[in-house]
Amino acid sequence: MLRLEDIDPGAQDPRIRQGLVDDLHWFGLEWDQLVWQSEGRRGHEEALETLASLGLLYECGCSRRVVQEAGVPSASGGWVYPGTCRMRRVRNWRASRLGLRADLTDLKVSVADETGTDLSQVLGTAMGDPLVRRPDGGATYQLAVVVDDAAAGVTRVVRGRDIATSTATQAALIDLLGLKRPVWRHHLLLLETQGKKLAKLHQSVAVPQLQDFYTPQALLGFLAKACGLQSTAHPVGLQQLLAQFAWARVESQDVVVAWQSGALELSTS
Repeated sequence: MLRLEDIDPGAQDPRIRQGLVDDLHWFGLEWDQLVWQSEGRRGHEEALETLASLGLLYECGCSRRVVQEAGVPSASGGWVYPGTCRMRRVRNWRASRLGLRADLTDLKVSVADETGTDLSQVLGTAMGDPLVRRPDGGATYQLAVVVDDAAAGVTRVVRGRDIATSTATQAALIDLLGLKRPVWRHHLLLLETQGKKLAKLHQSVAVPQLQDFYTPQALLGFLAKACGLQSTAHPVGLQQLLAQFAWARVESQDVVVAWQSGALELSTS
């Protein structure tokens, strides 16, 4: 099943949605079912109802600037929400026109991923209370992802290590909602030469550029070499790579990648 996470309003543009599907088809991925996260709103609202019934929801109108000015760094590299609005408890959350947070301040969450990495946190000091509903009424990533994974029967989550610090928050929400925790694994990242992750957020090389200079097999070959699955970057197909896949062969350290004159290069800087 392919689930495209389109709960942010900007991601619901039909052209953007179709572009995501087309790009994945180009790369050679296949799926039996396509699900849009925005279609799971009912499940997200049921989860909010549960959190409200536990007395954990409160309204919050704080901007990112207000949170940053509190000056407490979070485990994710952002800023810990200081609890400014924590006394604004709300049960009739549907009538609220503000964002909603879940009070997880006093929770100490014990969790480790599949590699044995300890991801335990005291949430109040590590991350702060998560925003679970935006002012426009849509669920946030932190809430939607745990609800949707449970609804789909997901038992194992594999994702980049940049999301690892969210694991304890998600585990806490899973427990409060009476769901079953999956097993998590966090893999290496591809980084720019400046040290940031290779992502569209940082204006990194875009998919159309890659499609202009690479075939899907050539791109996969480069990625396979970058993460240790091949000794060279020779073109390879998805099924061929899958047949010889083993986590023991995957590098654990992040890899720096540079885009030079129409080619991806592994950088030593």
